[in-house]
Amino acid sequence: MSDAQKCVPLDEEQRSAAADDGVSRWTDAYFNRTKQTIGKFGDTKVTYAIFMRRPVVAAPRLAVEWLKSVAEQRGFEVKIDVMYDEGRWVGAGEPLMYVHGSFYNLVDLETLLLQKIGPACVAAYNAFSMCMELPNVSFLAMDARHCAGTEMAELMAYAASVGSARAKRKGGAIGFIGNATDATSHYFGQEKGLGTMPHALIGYAGSTVRAAEMYHETFPDQNLTVLVDYFGHEITDSMAVCDRFPDLAESGKLAVRLDTPGGRFCEGLDPAGSYAVLDRNAPRAIRGYRTEDELRHLIGPGVSAAAIWHMRESLDRKGYGNVKIVGSSGFGPEKCKVMALADTPIDIVGSGSYLPDVWRETYATADIVDYNGEARVKVGREFLLRK
Repeated sequence: MSDAQKCVPLDEEQRSAAADDGVSRWTDAYFNRTKQTIGKFGDTKVTYAIFMRRPVVAAPRLAVEWLKSVAEQRGFEVKIDVMYDEGRWVGAGEPLMYVHGSFYNLVDLETLLLQKIGPACVAAYNAFSMCMELPNVSFLAMDARHCAGTEMAELMAYAASVGSARAKRKGGAIGFIGNATDATSHYFGQEKGLGTMPHALIGYAGSTVRAAEMYHETFPDQNLTVLVDYFGHEITDSMAVCDRFPDLAESGKLAVRLDTPGGRFCEGLDPAGSYAVLDRNAPRAIRGYRTEDELRHLIGPGVSAAAIWHMRESLDRKGYGNVKIVGSSGFGPEKCKVMALADTPIDIVGSGSYLPDVWRETYATADIVDYNGEARVKVGREFLLRK
């Protein structure tokens, strides 16, 4: 150890200042043991570089706020150099931030810090991609029920808001207008979560029209969005709801939501019918080369581009041109791209699919690149050293 790195062991008072605050139970054991070793042989100042192995959109705020909170609680000074402003594109391997401070106090925080960085940055990237593919469509974040607990739900809502804000700046997109829960609605400038009815309410009511009546009677001043796939009669039930609420339909306060499961086609469609619908409305979408996944989103079962065009044709034919269409079920970046290929007339997308599909891509990594003023990093990670 060089003179610059010689350290004095921590006394009991210094160790107690960084007493267990719940972190040790959730961090990797080797970090806890490293902390004990540092406590015995002496603390030093270090610099961590934090990066990811794939391109992302920077979403560091929740991680930074958490780290500052822990530092204040433990009574040590931490300096955080965030290299990319929130919402900026970050290339693979580029440090998102540098963290400077006491090795003793930082070493056991790495695990929890990385958990708060990687998933949020990848989800922000995916949310941005979806909004850019469909810039004229409003998005509703419906991720909460797919999250592994409330902490992840907050990370994902925050990430969607960051990706959405970037799409608004870069492409004039409408982006995410809200989300499904009250707790995280503030990320979208809302006071409450958005949404009207689940399938369970329709099952309770016994009919799609009756569920709409019950909801409207309970919330008469709200716009009405009605799920129409419960009984497999998407077109029939949509027309019945419009006939029941003609004033809402005319004023644009009525929407029908397609959530048809992937095991069947929307009412009135099959593969041949789906091709025919797109041939009438977006022929270029099916006349070029398409992958199997793209074809599934275009003309397959579930909420396909053909299904949405089929609904739009049916509504317009009956004079309900102001009724909006909401689509949900599997709307991630890839599906949104295909919807754009088919100029799909969708007004709102309900999505939880900006959640990363490949979870290993969310892994953030941290390496110490400086020990007490001396630059040093493991071989192969020299690109992290500050220039």
